[in-house]
Amino acid sequence: MVPEIPPYNELLWPALRALRHLGHAATIDELVEKVIEEEGFSEEQLAILHQDGPRNEVEYRLAWARTYLKGMGALDNPKRGVWVTTDAGRQLEQHELEPLRQAYILKLRADRKSKKHAATQAGADTDADVEVPDEETDDWREEALAALLMMQSDAFEHLAKRLLRAAGFINTNVTGRSGDGGIDGVGVYRLSLVSFPVFFQCKRYKGSVSPDKVRDFRGAMAGRGDKGLLITTGTFTAEAKKEATRDGAPPIDLIDGERLCDLLKEHALGVTTTTRTIEDVQVNQDFFATLIA
Repeated sequence: MVPEIPPYNELLWPALRALRHLGHAATIDELVEKVIEEEGFSEEQLAILHQDGPRNEVEYRLAWARTYLKGMGALDNPKRGVWVTTDAGRQLEQHELEPLRQAYILKLRADRKSKKHAATQAGADTDADVEVPDEETDDWREEALAALLMMQSDAFEHLAKRLLRAAGFINTNVTGRSGDGGIDGVGVYRLSLVSFPVFFQCKRYKGSVSPDKVRDFRGAMAGRGDKGLLITTGTFTAEAKKEATRDGAPPIDLIDGERLCDLLKEHALGVTTTTRTIEDVQVNQDFFATLIA
């Protein structure tokens, strides 16, 4: 039996409350992790993937909850990946959310009707746009992740090697040997006068990496080093993140699919950014009005 997941409207209050508990400002990952912790989502629930992307269904519905809370005036995201409560959001009570949501839905419907009428008058296509959460408007990450998932395993490992080299690692190599305990490669990271080996493992997942994968990787590192990097095209469950930083165990740094895409973009590895210059032409009416022959 597939476990049920609350619809986005039932996640409005948990999301707002979690952001308050985080000091009224948090990254998406911090907020998602806090909601999962406070709501007690099970590993079975977190394992359910959304049909159109690498994230799980809980994360996707929380993205919608954030979008609606923004439209309702309770949240804002001053920069990508960071969310804050507004002055109104700090004062809202749980029972006030549903009336605000209904008012926001009415506004959305009115806006759509107005846009459709304008498009009809202009002879444009009146098909409704596919709705996505505010933070999902950049679809280049989905395209990049799709390309990564189509790569052969060894090619993905060599891509990780190139990424680490671009990020400042030296003597980076892919082991490529069977029986290596899940270690795909190793690089040396130099920090001022100190350098140390960092072992890495690559997982081309569309879903979530569980805590047992983190433990297995740490076990493979035992006796070799205590710095590890786990790279995936998917996501990490809340329990996997806790396992990666568990007290008394060597920490494992985690790079999920979204962060991986950002790093590929940062180092121009298969993802390039084109800046378009828009010419802004303005007419100075006073110049013409005061021109004397």
